[in-house]
Amino acid sequence: MFIWSPDPELFALGPFHIRWYGLLFSLAFLSSFMVMLWIFRRERKGEDILNRLFLYVFIGVVAGARLGHCLFYGPEYYLTHPLEILKVWEGGLASHGAAAGILIALVLFLKRTKGMTFFWVSDRVSVVIPLAAIFVRLGNFMNSEILGLPASVPWAVVFERVDSIPRHPVQLYEALSYAVIFSLMLVAYKRNWSQRPGRLTGSMLSMLFGMRFILEFFKTGQSSLDPSLPITMGQVLSIPLVAFGLWLLSRKPSKA
Repeated sequence: MFIWSPDPELFALGPFHIRWYGLLFSLAFLSSFMVMLWIFRRERKGEDILNRLFLYVFIGVVAGARLGHCLFYGPEYYLTHPLEILKVWEGGLASHGAAAGILIALVLFLKRTKGMTFFWVSDRVSVVIPLAAIFVRLGNFMNSEILGLPASVPWAVVFERVDSIPRHPVQLYEALSYAVIFSLMLVAYKRNWSQRPGRLTGSMLSMLFGMRFILEFFKTGQSSLDPSLPITMGQVLSIPLVAFGLWLLSRKPSKA
């Protein structure tokens, strides 16, 4: 087994405290922006459009992920302490909420942007979402959060800041899975899968949230969902996204 006990704080500069999670979260956006910049230049789209898209998506991800965490994983507490919802710096972000936030952000962006369709934008954003997810899960690993179930495998990790139990490093399982998915999405984009609207979006949703559904079996419970149920809140929320992704892949080509 491996003993893991990093300090979540990278360094302090006066009153400013830089944490590993914050750094990796920033790298998620930076790396995604650089890949999107390459895509926009490749397709001869204006960088000013990308800058506006980035702003919409950034706000959508942060707001959606925070609200998703509060409503999906602790509604009783946050609805009685609404001001706590604003304390993003204390942690608590949900990927399913981020997905909803991105959807809303794209709809609002397209209302103010002419000459683009929903799937043109979503297909290209879908390429970089798994890339961003890699950094987020690495941030969770540095924070010793989203823990795996107890395990006896040789690569089990003891998160010493939490307890002395060897566990599945499920954060790394997810990060590795998302790295593979990002590679597949990049190859699919280069092979012009984006010529069929919705195909890349469907591929990302079905693969990413399908893997999320599977890996939830290796995680400790994170919600107030009835413990007698055979699936977790994360799996419940993943099912409609996987289903929608599969529907996009199976539907007949359209000009949407």
